[in-house]
Amino acid sequence: MRRFIVSVFILFGALAVLQGCERKVPNDEPEASGDRPSETGTESEIEMVQLPGGRFTMGDKDEPDAQPHEVVLGSFYIDKYLVTQEQYQRVCGENPSRWKGSKNPVEQVRWSDAVKFCNHRSRLEGLEPCYDLKTWQCNFDANGYRLPTEAEWEYACRAGTQTAYFFGSDASKLTDYAWFDKNSGRHPHPVGQKRPNPWGLYDMCGNVWQWCNDFYKVDYYQESPQENPRGPKEGQSKVVRGGAWKFSAQNCRSGYRYYENPGYVDVCFGYDIYGFRCVRYSGRADSI
Repeated sequence: MRRFIVSVFILFGALAVLQGCERKVPNDEPEASGDRPSETGTESEIEMVQLPGGRFTMGDKDEPDAQPHEVVLGSFYIDKYLVTQEQYQRVCGENPSRWKGSKNPVEQVRWSDAVKFCNHRSRLEGLEPCYDLKTWQCNFDANGYRLPTEAEWEYACRAGTQTAYFFGSDASKLTDYAWFDKNSGRHPHPVGQKRPNPWGLYDMCGNVWQWCNDFYKVDYYQESPQENPRGPKEGQSKVVRGGAWKFSAQNCRSGYRYYENPGYVDVCFGYDIYGFRCVRYSGRADSI
């Protein structure tokens, strides 16, 4: 698990082949965005929201590994909710979760499990899978499903806002939007029970950490490209975002970064805290 004060650089290393299918911020009020997202259904019966492309300030000035910087992204689709256990069961034929419940977010999934779900879902809809399961590389030109880049995840979470949370900077309001250590009862909850962010996305903070496509590197923001950054080319850990049911409000901030070994998942050590949602390229080149 991540140490809460990052003090050393992550060593580069190749991703091993994997097996199996917790500071001060600006003002409180969210800013209004330009174009509004639009909702859509998919053949796999999973609701998505189409986000307009645009630019935003990514990061958190009070985090040592999240230097604020401007990022420009193209339009993309993103799941309206976390992937649920019934959806995972339908697509992959199994349910690895500890906290069983059809509408609960799937958890106890490794990064590779999430990637395989993306490929299976793509094939079910006649789309080109994004991932090569031998090299674990992502083909961003494919029209199938994949995990969001770290930049896409934060853009979707912020939804046009610049504050610590997408609802402002007052952490006491978090109970209206997220399941975290103060209100979760020490377990995850069915998706969509809390209020959504301004772009209609639910559980963007709390409930379970969400796997991103990117490798984690402590100083990556200092070298990342401005347009559509996709993370370091290699590393030992993958980025997870959003906070979870057993973590504090501080971990649920929009710019907070966390990471985990992509192949490590064991309920005995608390790995029933990782889930995910999918994204897909929309083909639109609009901007906010």
